Amino acid sequence: TAGRPSVVVTMASTQDRFNMASQLEHLQSRYVGTGHPDLHRYDWFSNIKRDTYASLASQHNMVTYVALCENESVGRSKYAMLQRMFLPCGTPPERDDDE
Repeated sequence: TAGRPSVVVTMASTQDRFNMASQLEHLQSRYVGTGHPDLHRYDWFSNIKRDTYASLASQHNMVTYVALCENESVGRSKYAMLQRMFLPCGTPPERDDDE
């Protein structure tokens, strides 16, 4: 048809899918926070919250912003963030051996 760009859809070959799967597996083994199929929901949420607290605590401007919002001193806010990193989602739930 005139005026319409043609769209070519190509399917990923078996080799491409294998490469993507092996790259994902490498990332998951190297970085804890990327998860894997057997990762428990609690662990995933803990990783996300712990990474967030670590990022906030390492940037002085963000700590200052949080301290201002909480009406606390910068040192106390940073200390509170570091303390929250120990158990970011509370105590872990009871798990069965099957999971």
